Amino acid sequence: QGQLVESGGGLVQPGGSLRLSCVASGRNFSGGIMVWYRQAPGKRRELIAAIDSAGTASLESSVEGRFTLSRVNAKDTVTMFLDMTNLKPDDTAVYYCHTNYLFRDYWGQGTQVTVSS
Repeated sequence: QGQLVESGGGLVQPGGSLRLSCVASGRNFSGGIMVWYRQAPGKRRELIAAIDSAGTASLESSVEGRFTLSRVNAKDTVTMFLDMTNLKPDDTAVYYCHTNYLFRDYWGQGTQVTVSS
């Protein structure tokens, strides 16, 4: 049974940095695209970054230049990292990782990022 587990969220001041991690295990996720979404209070969940199995990443314009996406494919797990710098209050949200395997969606439980002074 596959699962995704996020970590690394927390409270940070504007201009600060955080690294989020998402560990995918239990299925052969190494060949799939992995995605970060976020959902701010009262707003819809939005896709902000995606990375394919070769490590080619794409980021939404509001985070491009501040966030960096990477992944490590190991034998039994895939770990995806979201390095966030120059954080802004508008980045406050719950961050979720997602992937799809054999037409089934897998989501993590989410990790809270709060940017506030």
